[in-house]
Amino acid sequence: MSCHEIPAAGATSWTRQRVPDESTNHRSAGAMQPSEVKALLESRLDGCEFHIQGEGCNFQVVAVGEVFEGLSPVKRQQMIYGALSEEIASGALHAVSIKTYTPQQWQAATDNQGA
Repeated sequence: MSCHEIPAAGATSWTRQRVPDESTNHRSAGAMQPSEVKALLESRLDGCEFHIQGEGCNFQVVAVGEVFEGLSPVKRQQMIYGALSEEIASGALHAVSIKTYTPQQWQAATDNQGA
C-alpha cells in the first residue's frame, strides 16, 4: 500500500489515505523465501556461507567468508547489496539487514554465544 491523495468520501477536500497500488500487489504476490535469497547470494558471491532469516520482502542475512578479510564493514555490506541489487530495485526485497564475518570472526562469535 502506498499513500496517494484522494478525495475523502462525501467531501470536497483532499486527504491522504493508504490505497493499494500495482507495485505493492506485485511484491506480495512475489514474496520470496529465505531459500530463494540464499540461492541468489550463493550464485552471485563465491566462497561465502549464508544464513538467511525472514519472509516476504524483509530478510536478515548473515554472510561468512574469507572474501571479507581486510574489508571495511561498509565494503562488506556493499558486496551483499550489490549481489541483491536487482531484487531490491524490483521491490522483491525491501528491507535487508546484513551481518558479515570472516570464518575466524564467525567462529569467535559462535563460541561466545555458547559461553
